[in-house]
Amino acid sequence: RGALRSRAAKRGRRRMSIAHVDPGGRHREDAHRPSFCAPEARPWILTAAILASAMGFIDGSVTAIALPAMREGLGATLAQGTWINNAYLLPLSALILVGGAIGDRYGVARVFMAGIALFVAASVAVALAPSAEFLIGARALKGVAAALMVPGSLAIIAKAYPRAERGKAIGVWAAASAVTTALGPVLGGALLSALGSEAWRIVFGLNLPLGLFALWILARRVGQDRPSSSDGVDWPGGVLATLGLGALAWALTALQSEGGAPVPVWLLAAVGVVALGALIAQERRARHPMMPLRLFADRGFSAANAATFLLYFGLTSILFYLPQTVIVGWGRSEAEMSLIFVPFSALMATVGPVAGRWSDRIGPGPLIGAGAAIVALVFAALGLLAPAERFWGHVLPLMTLMGLGMSLVVSPLSAAVMAAVDDASTGAASGINNAVSRMAGLVSVAAMGAVAAAAYAAAGGPASFGEPSDATGHAAAMNASLAMVAYGCAALCAAASALAFAAIPRPAAD
Repeated sequence: RGALRSRAAKRGRRRMSIAHVDPGGRHREDAHRPSFCAPEARPWILTAAILASAMGFIDGSVTAIALPAMREGLGATLAQGTWINNAYLLPLSALILVGGAIGDRYGVARVFMAGIALFVAASVAVALAPSAEFLIGARALKGVAAALMVPGSLAIIAKAYPRAERGKAIGVWAAASAVTTALGPVLGGALLSALGSEAWRIVFGLNLPLGLFALWILARRVGQDRPSSSDGVDWPGGVLATLGLGALAWALTALQSEGGAPVPVWLLAAVGVVALGALIAQERRARHPMMPLRLFADRGFSAANAATFLLYFGLTSILFYLPQTVIVGWGRSEAEMSLIFVPFSALMATVGPVAGRWSDRIGPGPLIGAGAAIVALVFAALGLLAPAERFWGHVLPLMTLMGLGMSLVVSPLSAAVMAAVDDASTGAASGINNAVSRMAGLVSVAAMGAVAAAAYAAAGGPASFGEPSDATGHAAAMNASLAMVAYGCAALCAAASALAFAAIPRPAAD
């Protein structure tokens, strides 16, 4: 998902200077100071930002490919597999806006380095995890680290480069992000196929040399790292968001667990709703809110974020449950499954910028609507054709078509969000939209886990979804489960398409 946002960053530069955008949601006139780094150090700073972004982007895509091996090696249930994914997304979704503010308040490079160091340490813990419970804890720590690291990758480029050179530097960062996002799961899949199920530990251990090299660069090349803001940090907002999202995710995940949860599901859900209600109250009265609620008064802004949530709900669900079905149910290799990311990234890199230009002419709504409709049709076809178990004939072509649909969506979504707010709010708007997409991923995996488990049981599955088994009917039950998830995701993407056509306004005539 981070690679998709990189294309949106390029789209946004045609409307405004990148100097006004802080991924953490803060607005500033010009963060660049000559003392931050010497001119000859700028390419090194850019390299460090690319390495850090690569770690974050690859983590999500590789986890989808490696999860079946991780579950098998650690004996994890479907509910635990869901938490292996969600333990990372939860703190990242809740704290990413706070992470940007922390960088402004205490120094972009200082916080960026702290995030990289923590991410590397958590990656080592993941690679050495002796149990599913330990792995979930390590993934949660990784999510906290990513909340500090992800906003800093673009912010540190903006601080190192003057305005006239920033666009080119961001373009290089975006291109490198697309390449790493495509190659990361391919490399991980090849290692898993060649070395066996325990190779997932090596895959996550690769973050160690990447992170250490990035830290070495920053320690040597960054000069004075002065804070760019004296504003406070919305810590209460971050805590309430974490509590609310965590309780809801726990409630949804408990529905797919045979043993249930130690706390009643209704109580977990109630805690989540109350905490999110308190978050809204906090954001209304906070002096420096991480999520300015006034922005949602604009119809176009609200519609664009709603469409973002629906689309990324569907995308994350498919990328979580499809690999488990193909690898465990169909017996395909991780290397084969990883190939779906190659045409996906290629289309994002080639069609995405063109969609941005079309958006200028006809407005973002029609493109978002058309792209979401394509994705909805792909997911419906995926559900219909799952029982045939044809990877090369069905899955790869369909996922390529999905890449085309998403490439029509991402840049226009960013344009719709930016067009709905004034220049002083573009940073906050961008941060909110980024957080919405990650929250969608968090909620989707937990919610669709209950759907997958119920559909698997209804189809007479002899084990549990995604669990290795040679029992008769296991693969067929997994196919039925994937089909139910795919149909649900298709309906949500169709709703996003209708919303985009109806509620995202066309640009005013000149």
